[in-house]
Amino acid sequence: MKNWIIFNRLGQFIWFSLFGRWIFVLLLPWFVPTISYLLIGDPYFESFSNFLLGTLMVMLMTTLAFIPHDWAAQYIADRYPAIHSSAKRALLTALAFGVLTAAYITFYGWFVIRFRPLNAQLNVSKMLYVYLFELLAIFLLTGLYEANYSLRKWKESKTNKEAIKKAGMQGQLQSLKSQVNPHFLFNSLNTLSALIIDEPARAEQFVDEMAKVYRYLLQTNQHELTTLAVEIKFIQSYYHLLRTRHDTGLELHIDVDEAALARYIPPLTLQLLVENAVKHNTILEKKPLFIEIRSIETEVLEVKNNLLGKSTPVKSTKLGLANIQAKYKILSDRQPVIDSGPDYFKVLLPLLTEKPVHQ
Repeated sequence: MKNWIIFNRLGQFIWFSLFGRWIFVLLLPWFVPTISYLLIGDPYFESFSNFLLGTLMVMLMTTLAFIPHDWAAQYIADRYPAIHSSAKRALLTALAFGVLTAAYITFYGWFVIRFRPLNAQLNVSKMLYVYLFELLAIFLLTGLYEANYSLRKWKESKTNKEAIKKAGMQGQLQSLKSQVNPHFLFNSLNTLSALIIDEPARAEQFVDEMAKVYRYLLQTNQHELTTLAVEIKFIQSYYHLLRTRHDTGLELHIDVDEAALARYIPPLTLQLLVENAVKHNTILEKKPLFIEIRSIETEVLEVKNNLLGKSTPVKSTKLGLANIQAKYKILSDRQPVIDSGPDYFKVLLPLLTEKPVHQ
């Protein structure tokens, strides 16, 4: 029973490692007979038994060689998964295949020359043809792997577009839950009502900024990404509403390099982070909440606030942070970094270079 389990698991391993790879199946009909002839020579076709035994022998050799080739290709693809890394990935794959193939073919050539299975006619001078054929096979195999990988990535991209739309809808829903809800609207209208009576000029400005905020909230999820410049402009309008309500209890400082403004982030990212800071901290004029948004060169945007604990902490659903992480996971290989210290909360956002698909 134990031997059967081991045999069964070995069979599953070989199936998924080899025959589960359409590339390996594609190679079998032409590669094995060709390399068999190069290694054995004319005796390969002298009889059916020679043909069968030679084919089985070389198929076993090919199987043993293919497994590390496949592992190497998968490792390189995992290290350089981005589509724009295609040239680097193909070059490294070809180099890895070259080293592995040279090692295997040298050993197999020595074995055939030394033991002469099936009266093989291989000699040192004929090994040149074996190496040349294997060189062509390396280029073909590399091309097949890269084509297969690119096709798979393209299919994932098509699937991710649907996921982007879903994430956008979730982001819009989260935005509506956290901002465009009766509580937020009630506070805004209360502030506006007080301003109309006491400060009509400020009331007019408040209405303008409020219109910008709601327009952006309702329209922005049509895009997967937005420029940092556009998001900063929006967050300034959003901050104006918060500042009008909280006065000097809330301070926002923005320090972003000009070059970084052309980079991209998922829309409403800054709004979610600022909203979280306001939601989970006490805001007092004598002890203000400071929120800082600054770029680190052109690669990262840091959003940081001091911690001012509430007497009755607000229960965190973490939906805002989860939404941001979900969008970055779909859009990029780089992910946000969340860092919470004893007196600060900080999020590092990767600034992306890809342009939004629908812009």
